[in-house]
Amino acid sequence: MSLYRFVQDLSFAEVPAHTRYLMSTALLDILGVAAGARHNHTTTSIRAYATEHYLPGRLSSRLLFDGRPVHPLGAAWVGGFCIDSLDAHEGHFTSKGHAGATVVPALLALVDACRAQGRDISGAEFMAALTVGYETALRAGVALMDTAPEYHASGAFSGLGVVCGGARLLGLDEDTFLHALGIAEYFGPRCPMMRLVDFPTMLRDAHGAGAYAGLNALFMAQAGITGAPAATVEADGVKHCWQGLGQRWEIDAQYFKPWPVCRWAQPALTAVTALMAEHGDIKGSDIEQVRVETFHESMRLQGHFPANADEAQYGLAFPLAALISRGQVGPNEVTGDAIHAEDILAVSRRIDIVEAEDLSARFPGEILSRVSISLKDGQVLQSPVTAAKGDPATAMTRAEFRDKFQRLALVNFDQARIDAIIAAVDTLEQAPDCSGLLEQVLNA
Repeated sequence: MSLYRFVQDLSFAEVPAHTRYLMSTALLDILGVAAGARHNHTTTSIRAYATEHYLPGRLSSRLLFDGRPVHPLGAAWVGGFCIDSLDAHEGHFTSKGHAGATVVPALLALVDACRAQGRDISGAEFMAALTVGYETALRAGVALMDTAPEYHASGAFSGLGVVCGGARLLGLDEDTFLHALGIAEYFGPRCPMMRLVDFPTMLRDAHGAGAYAGLNALFMAQAGITGAPAATVEADGVKHCWQGLGQRWEIDAQYFKPWPVCRWAQPALTAVTALMAEHGDIKGSDIEQVRVETFHESMRLQGHFPANADEAQYGLAFPLAALISRGQVGPNEVTGDAIHAEDILAVSRRIDIVEAEDLSARFPGEILSRVSISLKDGQVLQSPVTAAKGDPATAMTRAEFRDKFQRLALVNFDQARIDAIIAAVDTLEQAPDCSGLLEQVLNA
């Protein structure tokens, strides 16, 4: 199947049942992250930027969990930055990146712009476009990782998924679609990921840039701007990345995060959660030392004493200390005043993070850590080599996803609003239009 035919012909009803479940789950998961990030410093800053510089014109979209109208390009910036600012969104092994934090806000902005012009899009059609966007973004990411010498953040490839999903919603002809792909790739951000690991800032995984690049390319192509062929789609060396469209689903290979911190920190948190469950209530005051053995990239996180929320979420030691001292890691443990909380910092000082060559050799195919906790009473608690909760092989249950959504959203919304968002997602596939969902997620 050609890429264009996949984009235009996919029926959500014909997608395998498990993949449909994952897509609905991914949408709710992303919206939970956005709800938890609604009022943090990054989100309020990018909203101020968008409302000043991206005024609505012929096209207008409402800001995610805010409601003010801006141009869709501004809504893309805001949605991508907002979701990226709370590191709890899903990801994918072989692309080393994420699709949803780019694709969901960009396509929501596009659907809302269509609505404002009097064109309603059915829930099933939106889910089909979302599925197209996810699947193609992930495949573009695999192609980029297979061909680029440097590790690029998700925004470098996820805009191509926006083009694919957006081309479905806009009904682009094949020539215009291919130009849009070329524009999105050519103007895509470079975003060297390891620089952000070493120097964490609000730029994160470049989802705002990817969302903007994708919508911008669609609008440019519609205006007649031409683009060079997209190498991550059309080059001979990446043909294998695009085989089996509609038959083999990269969506199925995604992982989900129980906690709002970097993926590379999740195995250690999973290991400590299991130790705490096995050995009873372990308090921060009980800790003599924690030793984390992990792969090289995870070791680079360190992050014992973060200066801000970005450093806290792109670290390993601090969120692990929060888990031990407070029994959970949610938005309130990795933002705001918690960054300077002495109960967390006291444990963080006792954490050593070292590289284990055997675990480095298994990365990126496996993301693993092992942890030992030395207690002041002389006990040493040792975990086995542990994979993160939320991998396909260690999947979160439906109840665990709902619990995660509740924990994230309850920071900013009451129970009635939380229940309404869940209901809107649960019934979206059968809905004649997206108005029910849009009213819940594109208003304050």
